[in-house]
Amino acid sequence: MQKRIAVAFGLGILMASPLRAQTEWTSSRPDGHAPIGVMADHTHEAGEFMFSYRFMRMGMEGSLDGSNEISNSDIVSPTGYGFMVTPTKMPMMMHMLGIMYAPSGRVTLMGMFNYLDFSMDHNTRAGGSFTTASSGFGDIGLTAMVGLIEEGPTRLHLNLGGTLPTGSIDAMGVTPASSPAEVVLPYPMQLGSGTFDLTPGITFLGMAEKVSYGIQARGVFRLGENDRGYTVGDRLEGTGWLALRATDNLSFSARGKYQKWNDHSGADSALNPMMVPTARTDLRGGKRFDIPVGLNYWVNSGSLSGFRILAEYDIPVWQSLSGPQLETTGIVTIGLQYSWDPS
Repeated sequence: MQKRIAVAFGLGILMASPLRAQTEWTSSRPDGHAPIGVMADHTHEAGEFMFSYRFMRMGMEGSLDGSNEISNSDIVSPTGYGFMVTPTKMPMMMHMLGIMYAPSGRVTLMGMFNYLDFSMDHNTRAGGSFTTASSGFGDIGLTAMVGLIEEGPTRLHLNLGGTLPTGSIDAMGVTPASSPAEVVLPYPMQLGSGTFDLTPGITFLGMAEKVSYGIQARGVFRLGENDRGYTVGDRLEGTGWLALRATDNLSFSARGKYQKWNDHSGADSALNPMMVPTARTDLRGGKRFDIPVGLNYWVNSGSLSGFRILAEYDIPVWQSLSGPQLETTGIVTIGLQYSWDPS
């Protein structure tokens, strides 16, 4: 027992040693920005701009009911779940353009514009298969980051924002039952929520000589019902991360991320909830815990000074879904950021 206590104490000292030499918080380090998967993580100095581009690809394959794996044949079997069609796979790609501007040292404004590309493979009870697809611009996000605390190596700010319903909820596609006509696609294939949504949050940042760290909590709360008669479920997310500064230009990060999202309410009358699980509003909710790992590379000299190249891979380690529903297999995010002070 004493030996184990001594080993634990030694490991604690080793892990805490980079935190002992405190410093002023600064963005002029590779770990001065959070991992690329964390949105609205930092504020800027008065008059500063930042432009960012993110590419995200999320893979979904296989179905869960709760945390239990469900076979495709069971979903379409008359003695199983009884659907006529089941989704089998859904790759999702997103391009995100962000613009940040700080009108003052306390407030930073951000706009986020998205382009989405979805496709979904299906199997039918009769043994056939088909694919549907949708693409276009998603909902526009607008956020104000308001600084609350700026003391030494720590920062705390509020995230006050919302989204505009610019993404389509009328995406159409051809299915075997509708061919050659197009019909409204199920809920996961739509590009927006169709409602104005609130996206509040709070972010804490800290920094030491060799590491930086942070915690963020965010939510998405839908306001009302959209024009197709339903409301997308609210969403909560919490994440915490630790980044190690390996060199003056490179840092590595790991974080934990927990998400919970609710089932939809209401229903789109154009969808048949007996046909496919994705047409059911009560099969849209879930919970998931990921461990994303990533790196940040910061260019601090030369003609490309001010650029950052960032990447992160989300590893889902646990998920429980209102199913049958497709499970997430992994998320890759790659980004480019550039900060610019015109003064």
